[in-house]
Amino acid sequence: MITRSSISHLRIPFSLFLMPVFFFALALTPNLNEGRLALVFLALHLFLYPSSNGYNSFFDRDEESIGGLKNPPKVTQDLFWLAQSFFVIALILGALISWSFASMLAVYGLVSMAYSHPSIRIKKYPWASWLIAGFFQGYFTFAMAYAGLSDLGWHVIFKAHVVTPGLLTSLMLWGNYPLTQVYQHGEDSRRGDLTLSLKLGIKGTFLFSSLFFALTGLAFVWYFLDKNQDSILWVYLGAMAPVMLFFLIWFGFIRKDEKYASYSWAMGMNSISAICLNAFFIYYFLENTQILQVFGY
Repeated sequence: MITRSSISHLRIPFSLFLMPVFFFALALTPNLNEGRLALVFLALHLFLYPSSNGYNSFFDRDEESIGGLKNPPKVTQDLFWLAQSFFVIALILGALISWSFASMLAVYGLVSMAYSHPSIRIKKYPWASWLIAGFFQGYFTFAMAYAGLSDLGWHVIFKAHVVTPGLLTSLMLWGNYPLTQVYQHGEDSRRGDLTLSLKLGIKGTFLFSSLFFALTGLAFVWYFLDKNQDSILWVYLGAMAPVMLFFLIWFGFIRKDEKYASYSWAMGMNSISAICLNAFFIYYFLENTQILQVFGY
């Protein structure tokens, strides 16, 4: 029997925060196909990511707030099998496109399992977890989505037109990743997980993220200028303005009192980032593919 607790731990709405990577890949895909688009989207956002969330929740057994759940319900045994079922469904959907895409989904899923499984638990290694999470949720996911959308194989991971935007997505995630841990110091400490945010400290986490946000902004400026997309650059900067404003306000409060390193502020940061980035990359997709011009807009 599937419990409401297990469904909650899948945290399906949390997939919204990783959608910008999909839309970025979609914007650069040369041979769009509606069927592949739907399959890739469903495999990633409705099944693979929720499977990862549920699996990690099963082993973490958090009692305090986690991403997408302010008050996580008690974990039950069926969560493990529900998460694995979602993983299998993701692989089946991937196989409808190609075995290459399905194998990429499998690699992502296995790495995600290693993140929290007690026998490996990448999560307890601060720099390794930061590097691996940012790489797989960024670069690898971008390449995986691009391959699925274009019906291409593993070789696409090493193509220059995938490497550059893929690294840009990882830069975004490397900047934001420590902020997702900043309100979990107490529980992570009790469990023995030395996360990067714990290692850096709360103010150190914000300084670290500030550096990577600056690097990410400069990298995107270079990317759009190199592609002679000056108008897109200004839209990107406009989309990022609310995100940076929220971050600076939050950092200002943190400098006065570290109690503001809370779930509510962290989810606020995640939410505004997701809304602005998703909106921007959807716009970039429409502009880059000239779909609107086809309909006379």
